[in-house]
Amino acid sequence: MPAETTTSVTSVTGWGRTAPTTSLLVRPRTYEEAATAVRECGERGGIARGLGRAYGDAAQNAGGAVLDMTGLDRIRGIDAVAGVVVCDAGVSLHRLMEVLLPLGWFVPVTPGTRYVTVGGAIGADIHGKNHHVSGSFSRHVQSMDVLIADGTVQTALPGSDLFDATAGGMGLTGVILSATVELHPVETSLMSVDTERATDLDDLMSRLTATDDRYRYSVAWIDLLARGAATGRAVLTRGDHAPLDALPVRARREPLAFRPGRLPAAPAFFPEGLLGRTSVSLFNELWYRRAPKSRTGELQKMSTFFHPLDGVPHWNRVYGRGGFVQYQFVVGYGQEETLRRIVSRISRRGCPSFLAVLKRFGEGDPGWLSFPMPGWTLALDIPANLTGLGAFLDELDEEVTGAGGRVYLAKDSRLRPESLAGMYPKLPAFRALRAELDPTSVFTSDLSRRLSL
Repeated sequence: MPAETTTSVTSVTGWGRTAPTTSLLVRPRTYEEAATAVRECGERGGIARGLGRAYGDAAQNAGGAVLDMTGLDRIRGIDAVAGVVVCDAGVSLHRLMEVLLPLGWFVPVTPGTRYVTVGGAIGADIHGKNHHVSGSFSRHVQSMDVLIADGTVQTALPGSDLFDATAGGMGLTGVILSATVELHPVETSLMSVDTERATDLDDLMSRLTATDDRYRYSVAWIDLLARGAATGRAVLTRGDHAPLDALPVRARREPLAFRPGRLPAAPAFFPEGLLGRTSVSLFNELWYRRAPKSRTGELQKMSTFFHPLDGVPHWNRVYGRGGFVQYQFVVGYGQEETLRRIVSRISRRGCPSFLAVLKRFGEGDPGWLSFPMPGWTLALDIPANLTGLGAFLDELDEEVTGAGGRVYLAKDSRLRPESLAGMYPKLPAFRALRAELDPTSVFTSDLSRRLSL
């Protein structure tokens, strides 16, 4: 007999831990149970949730239902010749790596954590260090099955309205049940990595612009507390999957071994105020100085290159009980002066951020609410209790909107609804399709209510 759906009333929050709300948490284990949960979610509606790595309130639903989809975690089929996997939406990227790497395949796109479900990867249309080459995750999805508000399951194909609204749609068009995903071939589970230091923001942008086309993966850690001539100084890390002949002889015995390490979890109660300007400034100075001025061809584990923070379970606790805000925006090429101005403002404001990265995006993705567009994207973590943070980020929103840019909904926890339309020009089409598919707002979240999505 299959296990029954489990339910519990619980407090739910995003990875930033800033605004918990209470919901009925439902954990379906079959597609039929998911359909029943949608039918019975009540007046406050429901929203699908994966592994809870959206930073804000996208997978929360105060007073309503939250469908924990991690019980739907079957890998249904692998074509090891063509490089295609068919899996449930609750399968994590971590699990896919465990299964697929020994076969010589890697996920097409991964963000800074591998603890993301396939459904979450599509709903947030995640991007990684290879967007300038490979685009976002949904660009590699051949099809997906979506449970919509009337209880039926529709197969969405690329180019259809349902597909384009669901990719980046934050779960508001329906519950993704399964997907067929194209993979990337690899010879080893190691990365060949080049590292270099940039002296300031202009130096960094110049290096990225001149040579990014040589690398599949590219990212820069940026010191947002540096001032004066050093404003925007950074450590630039780029690379590609190492070929077999680049490995030492001993490592060639198990070239596709995947053994990510783990450190002890961050304590449940972290001292408040530990990540202040002084401590973060010291960390940033040490991090910048310890990086090589230039190093090429270093072999690194995938977990080190892609997911360094995954080695510390519950690392989000280091910000204390107040949690943190992650702010990520993109502005187009030709808006470099806006980027310089924002970086300078953050530096002058003294925002204590040690997790700040700059990347270049390639061609925009077809999802109506997909975040990436050709340009520069900056992401930073800031303690939520920083005095005046809300007003300061509102001002940055104005800068971003004025430059034709946008913020990332999967990381947002505080954007004002009046800012949204200027950031996402296809928002009217998204709202119209959502009203057609779900006229009673069965699929609802704290994010959708806050932004009137």
